[in-house]
Amino acid sequence: MKVNLVNSTLDSVECDALIVPVFEDDDFNQPPVSRLEGLWGGLLKEMADSGEWKGKTGQQVTIHRPAGIKARRVVVAGAGKRANFDSAAVRQLMMSVAHRLKDKELQRIAAYRRSQIPLESAVQSAVEGLLLGAWQIDEYKTESRARGPAEVQLVMEEEITTESEKALGRGEIMGRATNLARCLANEPGNRLNPTLLATKAQEIGEKYDLEVEVFDERDMEERGMNCLLAVARGSDEPARFIVLRHLAVPPSDQPPLVYIGKGVTFDSGGLSLKSPQSMEDMKLDKAGACAVLAALQAIAQLQAPVNVVGLIPAVENLPSGRAQKPGDIIRSMSGKTIEVVNTDAEGRLILADALHYARSLNPHLIVDLATLTGACVVALGQFRAGLFCNNEELYQRFLAAAARSGEKFWRLPLDDDYRKELESRIADIKNVGSKWGGAITAAKFLQEFVGDTPWCHIDMAGVDSFPDGDELKGPTGFGTRTLVELAL
Repeated sequence: MKVNLVNSTLDSVECDALIVPVFEDDDFNQPPVSRLEGLWGGLLKEMADSGEWKGKTGQQVTIHRPAGIKARRVVVAGAGKRANFDSAAVRQLMMSVAHRLKDKELQRIAAYRRSQIPLESAVQSAVEGLLLGAWQIDEYKTESRARGPAEVQLVMEEEITTESEKALGRGEIMGRATNLARCLANEPGNRLNPTLLATKAQEIGEKYDLEVEVFDERDMEERGMNCLLAVARGSDEPARFIVLRHLAVPPSDQPPLVYIGKGVTFDSGGLSLKSPQSMEDMKLDKAGACAVLAALQAIAQLQAPVNVVGLIPAVENLPSGRAQKPGDIIRSMSGKTIEVVNTDAEGRLILADALHYARSLNPHLIVDLATLTGACVVALGQFRAGLFCNNEELYQRFLAAAARSGEKFWRLPLDDDYRKELESRIADIKNVGSKWGGAITAAKFLQEFVGDTPWCHIDMAGVDSFPDGDELKGPTGFGTRTLVELAL
């Protein structure tokens, strides 16, 4: 899909479909809606008076062969209340419309700018939304694949500036990176195991000038990454530890930002076996790793003036005669001993070694992303990720980055009271506590391996795929854009 900016009026744009946002509280006597009303004989007001049109978010009406308009059809898209129409709403509206139009075999669509938010922010959000909505989940279908439009025009009646052109480029990079994370997360276990994920990272590194280093199991054994190796032991597929480095331009010796993504390419639960239904979507247990890899790609493309290191501990968690067992004791890379109570709490084990390795890099900050606990889904549902942070300045910076990305988080506590749940009689710590506060005790486990380094833990279970009943299906690529915004 090619996206470009066009300076034009809404009635002179030649395209297969023109998207025009209309608000709930629009005045039909004010332009640009009044221009359409004059051409169409008051059609919009007639639909509003009859209750057919309310302008609510997500509502869409298609006008075919619209009078006085060069576009072959106009998609009137509900934009909700004007006061609530921010950059996130622009992104969501464009994503919804692009999704609904992608199977219509349209060659060129256009979207008319109506928001009052700054032009650069609107352009970037619109491009992101269009690319996200046009993404296909049908890669392995042999027939009836949706194609999507070949060209999209963002139409505005104001002057196109150099800054708006740059915003378009940022939007394309961010949207395509998010779609990369979605594509990788959607790959089934037989198509993307730890070795193939490492190969993909190397390909991206070569293309976008990232330094990539891959540790095999011998390298991990030499470094004492015993937690990672213990989780991988049940699978015939060897573990990999992937290190990606973006060096600032010009090169700098500044402490890096370190992003860590949980990379369980398939999670059966190990000997603490999941139910068949719970196992169906466990290819998505690598969503954190996919977001980190995609974010590093975008950071490199944008030449962010900061050093960033991405770490991906990649494993399969399967049951076998070699698999770790409940009751096992592991000595982690940090030297702390861990009693494995439940082998399905494997994500925190591989992150323990990754977090300790991250500390050895003397980082400015650490952010880890993981589809870690079902307890977080119980607490927050499918609309917000759990956010844990040990540093107030980092927390505020992270929230600002999230606001720009449009991704939603909710802070949960790190009180020391929860640490008691993890006390072990025979080791330094257990890998799980009781059934209560499971997302928090998981975060407290990870905190053991962070020390005083400013750190955010993102439990993205529940937001790794679109909510039940949403028109969009499959992985979301959640976290990718926030990581990029934080680096920028």
